[in-house]
Amino acid sequence: MKVIKRILVDRHMACHGWIASVLLVLFSISGNSVAADADEASTEQVKAKLVASVQAVHAGDEITVGINQRIIPHWHTYWINPGDSGMATSIAWTLPAGSEAGDIQWPIPHRFNVGPITNYGYSDDVTLLTSIRVPTTLKVGDHFPVRALVNWLVCDDVCIPQEVTLTLSLPVIPAGVDGGNGNELIAQAKQKLPITSPWQVDAYGQEQGPLLKIPGKVLESESKAEVWFFPEEWGRVSHKSRQPRRIDPDALWLQLTAGDNPLLAGESLKGVLVISKQTSSGTLAQGYQLDVKLGPGIAEKIVDQEMLVEGADAGEDISFYSALLFALLGGIILNLMPCVFPVLSIKALSLLHHSKQSQSQTRRHGWAYTAGVLASFIALGVVLIVLKTAGGQVGWGFQFQSPIFVVLVAYLMFTVGLSLSGVLTIGSSFTGVGSSLADKSGYSGSFFTGVLATVVATPCTAPFMGGALGYALTQPAVVLLSVFLSLGLGLALPYLLLSHWPSLQRFLPKPGIWMERFKQLLAFPMYAAAIWLIWVLAQQAGANAVALALAGLLLITLLAWVYEITRHSSNKKRYAANAFSFLGVLVLLYGSYSGIQLFAGAIGAADSKTSAGIATEKNWEVYSQQRFNDLRNQGKPVFINLTAAWCITCLVNEQVALSQQSVANAFSKSGVTYLKGDWTNQDQQITQLLKQFGRSGVPLYILYPAGKDAKPQVLPQILTPEIVLNAVQKL
Repeated sequence: MKVIKRILVDRHMACHGWIASVLLVLFSISGNSVAADADEASTEQVKAKLVASVQAVHAGDEITVGINQRIIPHWHTYWINPGDSGMATSIAWTLPAGSEAGDIQWPIPHRFNVGPITNYGYSDDVTLLTSIRVPTTLKVGDHFPVRALVNWLVCDDVCIPQEVTLTLSLPVIPAGVDGGNGNELIAQAKQKLPITSPWQVDAYGQEQGPLLKIPGKVLESESKAEVWFFPEEWGRVSHKSRQPRRIDPDALWLQLTAGDNPLLAGESLKGVLVISKQTSSGTLAQGYQLDVKLGPGIAEKIVDQEMLVEGADAGEDISFYSALLFALLGGIILNLMPCVFPVLSIKALSLLHHSKQSQSQTRRHGWAYTAGVLASFIALGVVLIVLKTAGGQVGWGFQFQSPIFVVLVAYLMFTVGLSLSGVLTIGSSFTGVGSSLADKSGYSGSFFTGVLATVVATPCTAPFMGGALGYALTQPAVVLLSVFLSLGLGLALPYLLLSHWPSLQRFLPKPGIWMERFKQLLAFPMYAAAIWLIWVLAQQAGANAVALALAGLLLITLLAWVYEITRHSSNKKRYAANAFSFLGVLVLLYGSYSGIQLFAGAIGAADSKTSAGIATEKNWEVYSQQRFNDLRNQGKPVFINLTAAWCITCLVNEQVALSQQSVANAFSKSGVTYLKGDWTNQDQQITQLLKQFGRSGVPLYILYPAGKDAKPQVLPQILTPEIVLNAVQKL
């Protein structure tokens, strides 16, 4: 539960999605502001103290002051780059005229892994140092007043913004008189600051991300020391990704993964390289300040899994179990999506229709349905693994990028609709609805209904799914399959519970004639799904492919009619009808495959010539990496919508939120350029952008404020006009 609550706080502490809104009301996030005319102030979580390196000052001195934070257990504050979420501590100084305060000197940070999120910051105790120049105009006997307004974000399972005001007054003494030793916290804090790198570090622009080469015998080959690079600028390096290393006799290699705002050739990578070693007295960590320009790539490759050393990712187990939890929750919520709910209703209806069967039979149907779901998710995972191994860039719902797959699913939906309408009596072996659920064909029906549920679920996304799937697709095969199985279990769980606990079935209405009518009514969502898929096909392959698909639906109807009028006839007529049907299916499959391949290729070629064009008649432009780079180089705000015609969640968000006039007006007023990336067909640019944000599929909504170096904000997967408007107003 702590993981779920913490995930709800994003980079700017905005809560994403309607589920987050409801939960945050229950969790009561609040802020604190404490004023003080003293050098100490406390909140419930943090005790802050203003300290100095001396007890008295001379005119013209340069002294060091520090903000010491003592943080209660399990809570933390943030480094200059807070990581995937959070906010860096800030200090506003009020000093006499002629004074000058430097930047915060940041101690070596720590990593905090919360589910798929990685943060950088401090726990327990930290002192943030600043150098201050004393004015030369001060006279002996005066006092040098120092006032600090300190803001920080402190987090555990929730995040709380806090603010304190601290003051300190140091006497001015004559030159030559010792100012005395100040607070010992200053000396301790200086020991924790990173030092200048003793090495001439090189950085190479590899495809995965920057590759660092630290020359010399930095570590022994068998060393178990942990090496981690903390990027100073947000988005330059992925915070959550592993940093595999290789130790050569003459160098240490460290492979980083590009972040959401990756470096370009010639740009500088700034940050702290931390080497932590275990000693008899505990962990000894030393940080080295790096500032190295990114050069061209080289042939070195150290990203193989077997090259990962122990201690390279202390948060791996947390991320894995969190991904399983989020996948389970996402699978449960998928049952409420418009693409899956009719299938679940069919199964619930079957429980009522056969309420007189034994409890053991009902349970077996539940497990058969679950087996169908899990087997389908395993198959989908295996396909993803094979494609990834072959070098393909794939993600959730990738199969709907194939026009052939889209039209076959449309045929499937249409056929199921005919069966539910009573036009085609194909028994229970396909949909799980029909006669004799207690026999073998009934269990087969439950199994294949699970398969059907999985097929129709993949165009939908649900809260919690994005992070879990993004994590899974970056992990080894065993982890990926585990996450997919957890997602499948969540999808199957409602029906599995209904089949195992008769007490839950009491909440279902009593059997009656209405059941047959309701079953027939469920045919219409299937017809609607077929219509929608034909529309998706139109986006992928054009009008000719639609005509071919409609002809296929007509052929299916003809075959269904032939089957129905001959199924009670003589053997001779039934054999002839079966032969005719078999031939018809071959014609259907071959004609659909060859024709749609031809049409898809033609429209793909046409699209490739016009994809860089601007849709001037609408309030959005077609996304391309070049157009995005041009806008960011100009410092303009940009909103990116990554969508697909087969993604129901995407289409709903566009109609409910992004197509609203109020949103269009807000974009126009704020100078936001709206870029839409269409992933209906495979697009490597969009796949790469999804990968940068740790996503495996659409939708993805990103808002970049004005300014070349502005940090992007990721909006929730379920949008309302208010969410978009609030985000734009904060630009």
